[in-house]
Amino acid sequence: MSSPASSTVLQPPVSPGAAVIAAKTSPPAARANHVHRMAIVERADGGAHARLVLVRAPAGFGKTTTMAQLRERLEAAGVKTAWLTVDRADNDLPRFLQCLAAAVTHLVEGGRARGLLGLVDQLSACEQPFVLFLDDVECIHEPSVLGMMRELIEHLPHGAQVVVGSRNVPELGLGRLRAHGQLLEVDAEDLRFSVEETSRFFELRGNGHLPAEALRQLHSKTEGWIAPLWLASVALDKRGLDNDFIAQFSGSNVAVAQYLADAVLARQPRDVRQFLLRTSVLHQLDASLCHALAPRAEGQTLADCERMLQDMEAADLFIRPVQPVPGSSAQQGWRYHSLFADFLRGHLAREQPHEFARLHLAASSWYEAHGRPVPAIDHAIEGGDIPHALVLLAQHAQRFLEQGRMRLLHRWFGLIPSAALAGYPRLEVIAVWATCFVLGPSQACVQLQAAPCNASNDAEVQVKLRALRPLLLAMTDQYTEAMDAGRKALAQMPTGCSFSDIGLMNILAHVAWVLGDPSTSHQLLDRARRTPSSNAFTHSYTESVEGMLDLHEARLHQAMARLRMALGDSGMPGHSSHGNTWGGVLYASALYEVNRLDDAQRRLNVYLQQASAGGLPDHMIMGHAIRARIALARGDVALALEALADLQYLGHQRRLPRAVAAAALERARIHVLQGQSRVARDALASAEVAGVWDDPLIQRLPSHDLEYLALGRLRWELAFGDARAAKPLVEAELAAAEAGGRHRRAMKLRLLLALAQHRCADIAASAATMELALRQACQEGFMRLILDEGGAMLALVQRVQARQEDLGAQQADPVWVEYLQNLAAALEALPGAVGLGQAEASTPGSTGASAITPQEVRILQLLAEGHSNGALAVRLNVSDSTVRTHLRNINAKLNAHNRMQAVAMARRLAVIP
Repeated sequence: MSSPASSTVLQPPVSPGAAVIAAKTSPPAARANHVHRMAIVERADGGAHARLVLVRAPAGFGKTTTMAQLRERLEAAGVKTAWLTVDRADNDLPRFLQCLAAAVTHLVEGGRARGLLGLVDQLSACEQPFVLFLDDVECIHEPSVLGMMRELIEHLPHGAQVVVGSRNVPELGLGRLRAHGQLLEVDAEDLRFSVEETSRFFELRGNGHLPAEALRQLHSKTEGWIAPLWLASVALDKRGLDNDFIAQFSGSNVAVAQYLADAVLARQPRDVRQFLLRTSVLHQLDASLCHALAPRAEGQTLADCERMLQDMEAADLFIRPVQPVPGSSAQQGWRYHSLFADFLRGHLAREQPHEFARLHLAASSWYEAHGRPVPAIDHAIEGGDIPHALVLLAQHAQRFLEQGRMRLLHRWFGLIPSAALAGYPRLEVIAVWATCFVLGPSQACVQLQAAPCNASNDAEVQVKLRALRPLLLAMTDQYTEAMDAGRKALAQMPTGCSFSDIGLMNILAHVAWVLGDPSTSHQLLDRARRTPSSNAFTHSYTESVEGMLDLHEARLHQAMARLRMALGDSGMPGHSSHGNTWGGVLYASALYEVNRLDDAQRRLNVYLQQASAGGLPDHMIMGHAIRARIALARGDVALALEALADLQYLGHQRRLPRAVAAAALERARIHVLQGQSRVARDALASAEVAGVWDDPLIQRLPSHDLEYLALGRLRWELAFGDARAAKPLVEAELAAAEAGGRHRRAMKLRLLLALAQHRCADIAASAATMELALRQACQEGFMRLILDEGGAMLALVQRVQARQEDLGAQQADPVWVEYLQNLAAALEALPGAVGLGQAEASTPGSTGASAITPQEVRILQLLAEGHSNGALAVRLNVSDSTVRTHLRNINAKLNAHNRMQAVAMARRLAVIP
């Protein structure tokens, strides 16, 4: 059975309407009968040192009210504020960003927030203090949205804060904020009413001044929990104060539910009671929407619904007004207090289960008629009307797919039984696409294998399947098979489905490049770019793949421009991330190369977790390796090793042996830089995972462009082994890289060749090789390519600087001179860096390489081979004390603190090979 036709013609992106944004960005209105939480507000207002104020407690503790009071105090003091109430739909990153941008528009320069991290940058540039309030954050579980929140908090300017309201502990890096004194926590204990506040509460509620004993008992029974105190107040209005009431009242959850049933719902007039129950299925209340849920037999008019909402607000019946944004066309809305809404929904399900589906279907129909498919589909699924949900999905799922809203689609399809979906093969294949991007290729392959859509005769289904299969094969490192499957699909293009056609060309461009055919790769990307489509999602991936090729072909400036465009970081209004996780990791890699470590870390914070779950293996490996290198560059070796341990775990979990090998290889690099020869050698042995490096394609994969086993071994040989034996091997690797168009790898190998020549005392050749490598790196702004080889590069860079100085100022290129200066300064800051003349200038008298005696050279050679003091004494036929004297002299001449540093410095100065 074929699903109803779904158009592939692109339409404008689905986004929250003005009314939704108005409701989400409007702070709760102040109430005269609310107890002012002076102590908490003053404490939060006085916590200017804190980047984050976390207001955390279960429902009914007054979190939102307290946050609103803090906001009013700040506004009165002249501090700008912004408010955003998040909901479940905000687990979709583009939607969350759109709502956040609307909330903070008045805070940013120019009045318009732009781009993904451009929004963070604009907020970071705010010169005036501001406070952003985020309420109901317990709804958020999507890693990329939580990562965006962490980025926002991390890069707040001085004097700015984020105040978060949540029922649970959000994953916002609280441990780090707490350790740095940048977290202020307000929990349930803080939010409980004191006896004095309880007394004031009853007075404001119109219950008068309660006797001291009655007040004490009520406060004791409720323990200051505001929700049951409110219920007690309602009961006092109806029954008056008597001893039986005080004795029977309880502040437990069961009692709260019972009182809501007996003291609130049961005492309402029938029309109000029915209105409360049927509108409880709504997350936002609108008079027109509420009217759509009313049975026709009741004869309720739109005006009746409007008046009902206003009367309920006036009666303080657990309903909150949501004011529209000034100047917008949105009408006033309302929403129930979350505790009350949960109770009403449960009561409706028990008391009127037959109405549950009808109400959700009515809400779904209203949203559908008003052009809002997301809540329309949500209500259809929540009401159990799966057939109607499938009809709506058949109309809109293709558009959501083209917009990259994979997590939204995955959530919906996860709630629909497989048997029901089987009648909609077009939706089945879209569900597999969503699974691939959210959970990764392994689960998508399992899902696809069991899906009946494989046998469908629907031409559109087969088009999507032909594009999907090469993607899944490439994501599981089956590149030859991916190309074979992709060629067959290419032969049948164009298909009329731009999403499938462009997606197929993007993945085959990546595959062709891995298989050593860059010409075909660029041709496919050009063809994808020329394919008519307004589909921003697939085109952003086209630019991401092209940016990846630019990176490996050493066109760093062009790569960064493409990746900024792919991610919407160009600063142009209206751009968004399109959910492009792959492009985010690649852009982090480019930022790392130009030594913008903070910016690279920010991108990884947003993208890495999702890339690890639903990206190509290379993006997961690259992301964790960059994370480790950033930590190492900041001197945090433990954090660097932790990042690699995470990568190793993910490699085992996703059954990717090369990810495990890559983690070991990166550990070996760290140990080489630390001068730990045996530990580094052991790590290299761990990287020799069976079968990984035997396939020649492995070295063409993006994550192994600069780090593969042969290169790791050469690095170890140059640091601890035989440089003369390693030199021809480096030359062979360099020739192969240049022949294969791997220009970035060739630059890296040229650096190692210069180091090998230096170790072999061929100083002139080393300087010439180093200058060639650095001039190539300077043209594109590469920095980490050199810095990641450690302090051993300093003497080589300084020798190039000396050659430049010999040419004189007239022949100096200012860009080249500045590049060398910046590079030398960065290298000098590395631990263990030794430059030209540094050892000679470090101690008085006869020091430096020229002062090392032949006997000391012999000792250094034996030290490099790993001999102990006792072994040295035997080999040299001297006493242990004489050996110690020699070692002290060597350390003094080379400005070393131990034998490993002495050996490393002697090699840098070409004292030993």
